[in-house]
Amino acid sequence: MNLFKKALSALAVTAVLFSGTAFAGDKGTVGIAMPTKSSARWISDGNSMVEQFKAAGYDTDLQYAEDDIPNQLAQVENMITKGHKVLVIAAIDGTTLSNALENAAAAGIKVIAYDRLIRDSANVDYYATFDNFKVGVLQATSLVNGLKERFPDVKPWNVELFGGSPDDNNAFFFYDGAMSVLQPMIDSGEIVIGSGQTGMDKVGTLRWDGAVAQSRMDNILSANYGDKQVHGVLSPYDGLSIGILSSLKGVGYGSGDLKMPIVTGQDAEVPSVKSMIAGEQYSSIFKDTRTLAGVTVKMVDAILQGKEPEINDTKTYNNGVKVVPSYLLEPLPVDAKNYEEVLVKSGYYTADQLK
Repeated sequence: MNLFKKALSALAVTAVLFSGTAFAGDKGTVGIAMPTKSSARWISDGNSMVEQFKAAGYDTDLQYAEDDIPNQLAQVENMITKGHKVLVIAAIDGTTLSNALENAAAAGIKVIAYDRLIRDSANVDYYATFDNFKVGVLQATSLVNGLKERFPDVKPWNVELFGGSPDDNNAFFFYDGAMSVLQPMIDSGEIVIGSGQTGMDKVGTLRWDGAVAQSRMDNILSANYGDKQVHGVLSPYDGLSIGILSSLKGVGYGSGDLKMPIVTGQDAEVPSVKSMIAGEQYSSIFKDTRTLAGVTVKMVDAILQGKEPEINDTKTYNNGVKVVPSYLLEPLPVDAKNYEEVLVKSGYYTADQLK
């Protein structure tokens, strides 16, 4: 609850700073490069930034690359050619932008990495994101709590692990955060990984693709769970969770006496919130895109006024060339018990959207 109050407080600050504020004149254009519209989360990020940049007196050039790396490179290069004052980039592949960012630096254009760290470049000025290690800790903690709640008399618990896209730096933070909770329980024998598949090289899911996760879950079930039951699945993202749940339901989980395993997630997307309400997906992690957009707008405004943006982390995010000064926001766990308070009362969703 304290975590929720902190998040609401941060949101209130953002609202005071950006809602109803009148700015005289046009401050220029900010280029916003987003990875894809296939995830509702990125649509929300884009809309939030356009709205808040407009309130702060900026024009925006919002582009979605539909998870196509050459497309995003072309979009970023085009923004540089147009002379946008600052670029805000949520990279598809955080290792592919080095040449483009050299061009941005040569043109005096500042770059903010948005939620996904851009790697292998000295020309990343700031990073706005959530505490991604903590996201993984919260996911694993929720998984363990769910196992205790739904399978109190079972030991050991059979659990499977899924990771995010290996080209997304955040995926490793999510996984490492989760394993900081789960590995001691694996070592003690409280949790067994039935497939034996651990480590991001084995559990990663390229492009965060739900169909790939569903197929892998199908294979795990057929190869390892003929006479055994899965009790939990660590899923780092709601889009994967929905695919995993489809696989589980396809072999009878959630019907008759076969209880649905505890399945985690992230981003509190509408299909997954509805799934939680229906008793299928167990939990998700809420990352308020409005607040992240607000922090990013404040960063840009400070940069263009020749001031130092507010940051709260100067140690965590080494991109292979430099430690990128960062602002980390607090993620919030959400489940069927608290979704109304966290998601509806905060105005992120309406009650009708979740029916």
